[in-house]
Amino acid sequence: MAARAAAAAKPKASRADRFQQGLAALAAFVEREGHVRVPRSHKEGTVSLGTWLNNTKARRDKLSGEQIEQLEALDVAW
Repeated sequence: MAARAAAAAKPKASRADRFQQGLAALAAFVEREGHVRVPRSHKEGTVSLGTWLNNTKARRDKLSGEQIEQLEALDVAW
């Protein structure tokens, strides 16, 4: 019950907000590491970056043109 109440109290992030959080985490990773080969289990702060990147690539057809451009600007390979 307590977990359900805590989840209900937590504001939901929109899909666009989650994308921007993932993009910011990816940009930080690229700045530090110099590449976009993120290990699947890697976390960047609170973002499960490896999972986010893998899922984002798998759902490429659901991304806007602007989102694809932002990812390609970081040298994400499809």
